[in-house]
Amino acid sequence: MTMSPSVPDPDRPPPALLALDRWTWREIAHLLVNLPMAIAGFVYAILVIAVGVGLSVTVIGLPVLVAGLRGARVLGRVERGRARSLLEVRIEEPSPLPSGRQEGGVFPWLWSGLKDPVGWRSLLYAFVRLPWGVLTSAVTLVSLIVLWPVLPFIVRGLTAADRAMVRGLLPPSDELERRIAELESDRGVVVDTAAADLRRIERDLHDGAQARLVALAMGLGLAKEKLTDDPEAAARMVDEAHGEIKVALQELRDLARGIHPAVLTDRGLDAALSAIASRCTVPVNVSVDLPGRPAEAIEGIAYFTVSELLQNVSKHSGARSASVEVWRASDRLLIKVTDDGSGGARMGGGSGMAGLAERLGAVDGLFVLDSPVGGPTAVTAELPWRDRAPAGSRAS
Repeated sequence: MTMSPSVPDPDRPPPALLALDRWTWREIAHLLVNLPMAIAGFVYAILVIAVGVGLSVTVIGLPVLVAGLRGARVLGRVERGRARSLLEVRIEEPSPLPSGRQEGGVFPWLWSGLKDPVGWRSLLYAFVRLPWGVLTSAVTLVSLIVLWPVLPFIVRGLTAADRAMVRGLLPPSDELERRIAELESDRGVVVDTAAADLRRIERDLHDGAQARLVALAMGLGLAKEKLTDDPEAAARMVDEAHGEIKVALQELRDLARGIHPAVLTDRGLDAALSAIASRCTVPVNVSVDLPGRPAEAIEGIAYFTVSELLQNVSKHSGARSASVEVWRASDRLLIKVTDDGSGGARMGGGSGMAGLAERLGAVDGLFVLDSPVGGPTAVTAELPWRDRAPAGSRAS
């Protein structure tokens, strides 16, 4: 798309003019302040490098260096604010580093500070600015006295270099900021999913097994009262209670299977997915080709993903057959569920596809739906492969 030439670019100043307009005076102010800011930044950078690196062989060296890098972030924030107010450079502030308590201890705090790209770039910016600050301040002062007719063009060229330095050395780390945003979003999805699962379990217990057990207790109480007066009625009531116990036990088994099925824990994905397929209303061919068992969390997510997809096949697809394939490719666990139904499935169609995509995304997984109208439907899911911890370490 081509931008109309009449629409100004907000990241670029207007063309320089011979007249000393407000843009020129603001740029002059920025260039004159360069020298004191550059001196302060250079002294700070030299102190941090000399003290932090010099003491790095001692216990206090690394904490001093990390504190210096965090202080460099403050200098960077000041410089970004100066560029925004005087040069109108649009640049976002980086996310703050977590505190030691948030990191979970001193060593994680030290490591996050040492590998902070924003702090290192801010320190580099402070270190290299001294010669540039001397040059820009001297040229601006001389131009104010003897070169004032072309002063707007001189300061525009100098501040163009300043804008490039700020954009090059003081922006937030794109990859880090993106990852932080993803993790914050994923954390919210995980919390919401866990809360929804807890509410579902509570509702199933309250409305199902708990209600049946209450009715069973009342029935057995009545049978106890009738035991001497009407043994036949008491026997019938005990027989009904026996039937209620069987139903309650089945409901509890189904609920436990929904939390984490025993067959998955004992025998792995192959047996667990075959058990799911046997309950599907259409014939399902299951193929699991894994060199070992993944981590429990990944295995559980894979199981429930296939379970919900096969429920959709049973309820909505109108298919005559379906297939489930699970295999490992490099460091990914891949799942493909296909059916020959009518297709037309959508992420927001109320079939739970959006929820599955969110759950997979919360663990760096992927979810791809291909379901043209008329079919067939193919769902591909990817999960990161993590090896299962040894049984001894899990028990400890």
